[in-house]
Amino acid sequence: MRGHMGRGATTIAKVWALLVSAASLAACNTEQSMLHPAGEDAAAVNTLFWAMAIGAAIIWIIVMGTTVYAVLGKKRPKSDKFADRFILFGGVAFPTVTLAALLVFGLALLPDWVRADAPDLHVHVTAEQYWWRIAYEQPDGSMVDTANELFLPQGQTAEFVLNSTDVIHSFWIPTLGGKIDVIPGRTNLWRLKPTEAGVYRGVCAEFCGPSHALMAFPVIVEAPADFDARLAREAAPAVASNALFVATGCGACHAVRGTEAKGRVGPDLTHFASRRTMAAGTLPISAENLAAWLLDPDHIKPDVRMPGYDSLGQGERDALVSYLLELR
Repeated sequence: MRGHMGRGATTIAKVWALLVSAASLAACNTEQSMLHPAGEDAAAVNTLFWAMAIGAAIIWIIVMGTTVYAVLGKKRPKSDKFADRFILFGGVAFPTVTLAALLVFGLALLPDWVRADAPDLHVHVTAEQYWWRIAYEQPDGSMVDTANELFLPQGQTAEFVLNSTDVIHSFWIPTLGGKIDVIPGRTNLWRLKPTEAGVYRGVCAEFCGPSHALMAFPVIVEAPADFDARLAREAAPAVASNALFVATGCGACHAVRGTEAKGRVGPDLTHFASRRTMAAGTLPISAENLAAWLLDPDHIKPDVRMPGYDSLGQGERDALVSYLLELR
């Protein structure tokens, strides 16, 4: 009998160790892990996760312990009084109290939706298949347009003004906070306050089409002074113009401030080469990746709306690549 009880306890210990290991492995990639919070909201979600995990583990251990006792315990009759108390306390009182405590704890972490305080920054984000249009609102009401890369000041509250032009998307930066749907015809507001500097990863968390998984964006959290300097650079016009860029039709879809290219269909490319990735987090920016993208973008990102430029000669495509890499 003792051998059976020992094996049962060992099995429980192994399962518990497996669960802990799985949680640890899930947190290995810190740039997109809610178990490594870098913002106030993410810290609250992380606290809730561990409270729920511990509560669930306690319930599971008690249930499994009771099961082992019932199966391997001494086979002697129990009184009706013992059975009634066992059901009352084990099956009714304990689950009710535990779940009620977890519910109250979770509700206490909900954000205050009615907030009178003003955010430090307004960021307008428009989701499109399959990229992100981003604009920083200036104190005078003007906008600084960019795309597919988000930078935020550490320790300051940013309010996101979220819209979609086509289907339902979902805006999520796991290390900074929870997610919120981005719905066509509706403007949603979402606040996040990053607390730790670093580079993180935001994603679309709602299936939106064939390239849904290729709709990501780097998030750079930096000191307020560095953020202000970066925003000033982002607001400046491009340092170079290119007649071929306009002649081939690129300027009809993309804007490059300070040049003849003023398109609004695709991402703003004014400081394209200063970004970390291209095609909404799909590839690092390099001459090779740009050349492949211009030749056949649909091969890299299925269902993308940008046409391929396979009709251009190799020299013209190389010239476009060189120009894009000058846009810093």
